[in-house]
Amino acid sequence: MKRAFALLTVPALAIALAACGNDDDGGSTGHSMPAHSMPAHSASPGGAQAGPHNGQDVMFAQMMIPHHRQAIEMAGLAATRASSARVKTLAADIKKAQAPEIQQLSAWLKGWGSPVPSPGMTGMGGMHHGGMDGMMSEKDMKELEAAKGAAFDKAFLEMMIEHHEGAVAMARTEESAGRFPPAKQLAGKIISSQTAEIAEMRSLLKR
Repeated sequence: MKRAFALLTVPALAIALAACGNDDDGGSTGHSMPAHSMPAHSASPGGAQAGPHNGQDVMFAQMMIPHHRQAIEMAGLAATRASSARVKTLAADIKKAQAPEIQQLSAWLKGWGSPVPSPGMTGMGGMHHGGMDGMMSEKDMKELEAAKGAAFDKAFLEMMIEHHEGAVAMARTEESAGRFPPAKQLAGKIISSQTAEIAEMRSLLKR
């Protein structure tokens, strides 16, 4: 399923550039720079996030935060719009799992001295990261908000499957190219949990 993405705005571009490099990176800012070639950085001595990390770790956190925020926004619509009790439960589980992960990712970025994406970077009426895997467009989100009953259930499941697939792809990149162990562990958790939810959502669509 191919969906249109909003153009990358200047604030989003600033975050994307920060994800790929800083003054210690020798000035490199391209997303295409191989993660394994990005220099490693360490958090400030004695900081909560002390430990080696690289540009991929920063990119993972900065992209996963708005990605999770949109998933939570989508899930929040299910309480009053879904007709399936299982869809409502699944949506509640997604919110419960991803909200703490946003807090953890934000804490890492703060510890590394890297910008934390603002809430305004995603959501209905907001702009999205250009090219971020699985992100819904503003049009998609408005359509989901307008749907109710069985039509909502179908749209929600289809969109969330695509959204989860994007998160899994991002997490696999972190697992293979990241350096910060806790971030790599979180990536593994995302792959495991969201792959299971994708299987369940595909099963629900067949009913």
